[in-house]
Parts: sequence; C-alpha cells; structure tokens
Amino acid sequence: MTNFCRRTRREFLWEAGAGFTGVALAGMLDRDGFFASRAAADAPAPNPQAVRQPHFPARAKSVIFLFMYGGPSQVDTFDYKPALYDLDGRTINVRTFGRGGHRNQGRVVGPKWRFKQYGQCGKYISDLFPNLGTCADDIAFLHSMTADSPIHGSAMLQMNSGRILSGSPCIGSWLNYGLGSVNQNLPGFVVMLDPTGGPISGAKNWSSGYMPASYQGVILRSNGQPILDLLRPEGMSESMQRRLLDTLQEYNRGHQAPRADNSNLAARIGSYELAFRMQTHATEAVELQQETEATRRLYGIDNPRTRDFGRRCLLARRLVERGVRFIQLYSGGAHNDDNWDAHGDLVFNHSKHAGATDQPIAALIKDLKRRGLLDETLIVWGGEFGRQPTAEYAMGTGRDHNAYGFTMWMAGGGVRGGVSVGETDELGSAAVSHRFHVKHLHATILHLMGIDPDRLTYFYNGLDQTLVGVEGAEPIREVMA
Repeated sequence: MTNFCRRTRREFLWEAGAGFTGVALAGMLDRDGFFASRAAADAPAPNPQAVRQPHFPARAKSVIFLFMYGGPSQVDTFDYKPALYDLDGRTINVRTFGRGGHRNQGRVVGPKWRFKQYGQCGKYISDLFPNLGTCADDIAFLHSMTADSPIHGSAMLQMNSGRILSGSPCIGSWLNYGLGSVNQNLPGFVVMLDPTGGPISGAKNWSSGYMPASYQGVILRSNGQPILDLLRPEGMSESMQRRLLDTLQEYNRGHQAPRADNSNLAARIGSYELAFRMQTHATEAVELQQETEATRRLYGIDNPRTRDFGRRCLLARRLVERGVRFIQLYSGGAHNDDNWDAHGDLVFNHSKHAGATDQPIAALIKDLKRRGLLDETLIVWGGEFGRQPTAEYAMGTGRDHNAYGFTMWMAGGGVRGGVSVGETDELGSAAVSHRFHVKHLHATILHLMGIDPDRLTYFYNGLDQTLVGVEGAEPIREVMA
C-alpha cells in the first residue's frame, strides 16, 4: 500500500490529477520547464563559496552599493530644477504622498544650493558635491526612479530585497547564490554600517531570507576587530583550534548524514570553516596602514569630517581587490539627525551628510579608475526614496518623503558615463518620462553581473522566486555602455 504521508507534494499533485486532467497539466508544466526547475530546487543548495558561471559574459565582477539612508533630496543634489528657486515659499497645487499622507497642496521649499555644470557632459550638480562633480563623465544618473512605499522600513526592504515585506533575500544574497565567491577566505556579501548605528529594520536589510544563512550579509567594521567574535579565545593556539574544529566537523557530519537536504544545517557547518579562515584574512583586509599616505589623504581619512566614510570607501576598494562580490556602505544611522531624513532643517542635514561623503565617494571612483578596477566594479548610489519639493511642516524648511520620483546613479562596471536618463516634472515631484521601478534597478545590477534576472530563481513557497518578481523586469539599457 502506498504510504501517503511519504508522498512529496509534487507526487501528490501528479497522482491526484489523473486522467486527461493530469495529461493536460503535465503538458503545461513540461512546456514551462517545471520539472527541470523543480529537480534543481530539490537538489542541495550550491556551495556559497564555489564559483559558478554567469548566464552570459559579465561586465562587472563586484558591486559597491553606497546607501544614503533616510532619502536624499533629488532637487538639492543632482536633479536641477531652476523653476523651484522662484517658487520658494509659495503654496501651490501639487500631489504628494509621504509620511504626512496624501496631499494635493504644499508650500514650496526652493533648492538651498546652487548648481554648476561639470565634465564634458555638462551635467548640473549641486554645490553639495563639488568633488563628485569632477567625476560626472563617469556617472549615469537615473532621475526617474520610483518605489512602492514612502515609509522608511518598507522602502528600505524593497530597495534591498525587492519586496516591501521582510523575509526575502537581499540583492547581495542573490548575487552570491547565483555566482558564488571568488575568495574562499572572506564573505561574499559584506555590510558596513554608519558609526551612529544601523538603519531601521536592522539585519532584515542584509538578510538571506528563505535562502540558506550562508548567503546573508556579514557586518564588517572599518576600525578595530573587523568582525565581532571572530578572534580565537585567549590561550588557544591555531593548532588547538584546528583540532577542535576537526572534531566538531566529524560530529556535525555524522549529524548531517541523515539530513542531507537541510541546507541551513549545511550552511551552519560551513560557517565554522569560513570563520576560521577569516581570522587571518579579514584582519589583513582592514589594515589600511598598508595604503600610502597619499591614498589615505585622497579618501579624506586625515579629516575628521570625512574620516569614517573615507575609511569605509577605502576598505570597499580593498575588498573588491580581494574578490568580494557585494559590498554595501551605509551613510546614516538610526536617528533623524544621523541620517538623510531631512524633515526639519534641510541645510544642516544635507550639508552634514554630503560633506562627510562627497570626497570619499569621488576618491573611490578615481582610485578604482587609476587601478584599472572601475570597469569591473559597479558603484550604485542612492537612498530608499527621495524627497518632496514642498515643506512637511507649516513653518519648516525640511521635506517629506517622496517615492513618486527620485534620483539614483551608477558608475563603472559596464555603465555608460556622462548620461542622464529619465526626468521628473518641473518641480521634481514625480517621474514623468522613462519611469523606472526599483526592480528595474535590480535587473540592471544582475544583468551587468552576467545574470539574467528572469533565469536566476530559487524555489520557495511553491514558486520559482526571483529578485525582480514573477512578472520580471527589463534592465535599464540606456545606462549600459
């Protein structure tokens, strides 16, 4: 007699379908490659440290995502809107949706900085970013980004994982799942937080979601011990630790044998070996004293204002050199004054955060370029959304959240520099041409890394899940070289 309880869900559906219904179902499933994808999904998860071939030749080998947490104002940074200057202080009809809800009217806050043209492309860039302006010809600006939520928590999750709800893998996890790691001694997905703390929702922003834990982001510190709890206990030699780990591995493998399909268990076992190797190599990676004084000065490490973000940008370059796939740097911590969330004093807020990041980011681009690494390193800059052209408070000078239209930019790694794609209306309030969703940005990153966004799938909850959703998304080809 058939043991019903031991039937797989797929076998049950097949047997329950029966007759012509089952034949028709089989035809549809086979047409879409259902059985092949299910077989792959039922197999053990790939080794996160093993290198895997991309779908097609990649333009980039690594990604550095410069995350400006809190939402920078596009009309005060890179989206030049001269009409706003004369409208400053006037109440106008404009449709907005932010923390304050839906509104149809607001008081305009004119841009607080002047814009200048930079480079052969003549790109207008705010006085907030004079150093970055010198890199204009290497940057592709996306002025028509849109997102689904104007609330920090859900917008952060969407920018990192493609979903406004938690539980899905982040883009760094997807890249390492699809490509593996070229460095066996360092994690493939590294996160560096602002010294004032992490963003809202914390570790959900670098989670591996329903993938094995081995694909989640690892917090790396640019000062002191690079990874917490990494060093071996005091009094334990390397040989003693090696014998301890070998014994532990022997017991773990015995425990794993009857549970071979448990990917989380396999990931846990593998993490011990990776941690052992990182004890030496992670420490070496953060030794910035190996860099020349001129290089450290280039990144602004000699200046208290730029020192912290400069150290993290320089460390990102060193991690790229060592084969780390995805590196995310956060500018902005837990509290409003410590991030780009300028609801109150816009001038104080953006002057502070742009002043801390402008020189280090320009240095990162120039340093990668002079070392021949920019062509294979994709840099992405942006926040979870932008900001409105109007004030949130009756007497305030700050701006509310804006997911209707905002600016991000990309450089290096197959990107065509000196271009601007898409536009917002004359107020900078909403995208009006070439509207790009967060999923189009994700599709572009995957494509430049040699991955077809629709073919990189992970079977979970009855579906072949993808980063860009089951409906798919086209990469932004206008920015590709």
